[in-house]
Amino acid sequence: MEQALLLITLGVLFLGSLLADKVGHITRLPRVTMLLLLGLLVGPSGLDLLHGSVTDLFEPISVVALTMVAFLLGGELTRENMLRHGRAISSISLSIVFGTTAIVWGGLTALGLDPGLALLLGAIATATDPAAISDVIRQSGVRNGFTETLSGIVAIDDVWGLLMFSLCLALVDQSGGWAAPLMGAGRDIGGGILLGACVGIPSAFLTGRLKEGEPLQTEAIGVVFLTAGLAIWLEVSFLVAGMTAGAMIANLARHHDHAFHEIEYIEWPFMLLFFLLAGATLELDALWTLGWISLAYVVLRIAARLVSGEIGARIGGVPPSQVHIYGPALLPQAGVAVGMALVAAETFPHWAAPIMTLTIAATVFFEIVGPLATLLALKRQRSHEISS
Repeated sequence: MEQALLLITLGVLFLGSLLADKVGHITRLPRVTMLLLLGLLVGPSGLDLLHGSVTDLFEPISVVALTMVAFLLGGELTRENMLRHGRAISSISLSIVFGTTAIVWGGLTALGLDPGLALLLGAIATATDPAAISDVIRQSGVRNGFTETLSGIVAIDDVWGLLMFSLCLALVDQSGGWAAPLMGAGRDIGGGILLGACVGIPSAFLTGRLKEGEPLQTEAIGVVFLTAGLAIWLEVSFLVAGMTAGAMIANLARHHDHAFHEIEYIEWPFMLLFFLLAGATLELDALWTLGWISLAYVVLRIAARLVSGEIGARIGGVPPSQVHIYGPALLPQAGVAVGMALVAAETFPHWAAPIMTLTIAATVFFEIVGPLATLLALKRQRSHEISS
């Protein structure tokens, strides 16, 4: 009976997602937002219609879906792309990380929060949602210098964010010294890079041989699942591993016309379930549990993105029409932030409640509103290109 309920629920979710996608086209809203709202409606915060066996699938599905996203984003980090946009990618991503941490920390401290707690929340606020941003880019159909730069930023900014979070964790937790948090980050990121290289380098030369010019769908699935599984087994970042493997294949596989385009054709069912189940796990009550503090945190993160995004864009020498739109385009926030919050809550149990509540509240807001901001930024840039 449980298996029947699982299959029936999955069937209904897939069909319901088609309706959400259609509504998104009619209303011009990102399909990510519509899927999250549908998940929120059928989840515990809404009608509570999902069977436990379905929500149990969220973790493995999210790992596979995000590893696919990481592969595709890593594929944007080609030598050609980095030569064209490397300065902008590095300056904007670093500016976003430092600026978000500083502005959120300063603002929350000025409002009376403990400086240590405020610093941790500022570091957590650096995280973005690569899945939502990459899907909005794909849905828009826009492919230009702005989307190439944005994809490059999304590919690496969570790496800087994890390093910043580890540094802030070490600053606040002087009882355990500097070594543990920094070594943890080094293992997570360094191990992910090493694993990605170990998978990506042989894959670059071995895949795409059976069908000339492009890896087969089976090859794409095999490499993604292998990377995700090894990352979990070795306890390293599957996002970093996927990104590194994708970058290695894109740069080294000269016999590929399209590096793992097959992933784009198979990722949507995984992404669909990922966003639906992500919406179902959102806790709507968290939005108003801490009242004005939640509102202040959200406002400060928006301000930080706008200010630091513009500063990084000016340093990166992007065209004037793009200077103001990188901040709004990078508003979505999701799983990496929750992961950081869990680590911080375990390290500082006395701050666990505000850390988790504020992070979940921000995730609810930015998962729903963030993709819309990204889409509007893409449309603004597109309209400027057409008019000029």
